[in-house]
Amino acid sequence: MIVQDDMWRNIPLIHVFDEKMNESTPVVIFLHGFLSAKEHNLHYAYQFVKKGMRVIMPDAYLHGERSKGLNEMQMNIDFWKIVLSSIKEVNTIYEELVTRGLLASNKIGLAGTSMGGIVTSGCLKKYDWIRTAAICMGAPGYNELADYQMKQIEAKGIKLPITSQQKEQIQHSLAEYDITNEPKAFNTRPVLFYHGKKDKVVPFQPTYDFYLKLRSYYEQSPKSLKFIEEPREGHKVNRNGVLAVTDWLAQHLAVKVSL
Repeated sequence: MIVQDDMWRNIPLIHVFDEKMNESTPVVIFLHGFLSAKEHNLHYAYQFVKKGMRVIMPDAYLHGERSKGLNEMQMNIDFWKIVLSSIKEVNTIYEELVTRGLLASNKIGLAGTSMGGIVTSGCLKKYDWIRTAAICMGAPGYNELADYQMKQIEAKGIKLPITSQQKEQIQHSLAEYDITNEPKAFNTRPVLFYHGKKDKVVPFQPTYDFYLKLRSYYEQSPKSLKFIEEPREGHKVNRNGVLAVTDWLAQHLAVKVSL
């Protein structure tokens, strides 16, 4: 297994693969969570590569190698700027994969945890080249989550350094990427949701409610949509979840592992 640090169009990333892989090998872009970094999720890469998938793991804006030393509150204020930047950069990585001749099969999946899961939802609305996805502890409802986050901060007695008009502008900009406004954009692509019921960072219920709504769009292909709920978990993906995510993408990218 080869773990290669690289820089693609000013995006620092880890490229993980093995010597048996070629231009037809399925590819997974994996996105880390808030205040995390690409190398913190190498256990996912290990499982993906074992199952025959090439993995690209970028650092999000202001994270990892791109850190500017901001404190957590400053990072929270920039949260949605990071998310929207990541959505654009996912497409940049896709274009670079094509340019480098690594997508001959066009088999490409997207997955992420926490903020990475949130980004994955936005990408599913914007990009039809995504073949399958896994959303772990993510929220497809951008406007609802942004409202929840602001209320949580204000409930702690912290005054947000933005005006009411700026709040409205944020909500307006997020609507373009909020797939709950256009669930047909999933286009019955295979999607797995994973969420702990005790999650207080990204609440469980709104995502689950959206999943229930989404099922009506998958009536012809019900096995292409799955929700794994963990009754005892908070904002965490356990080992069973990691394996479920890697199995899901391997299955729906029709991976053939060479023995």
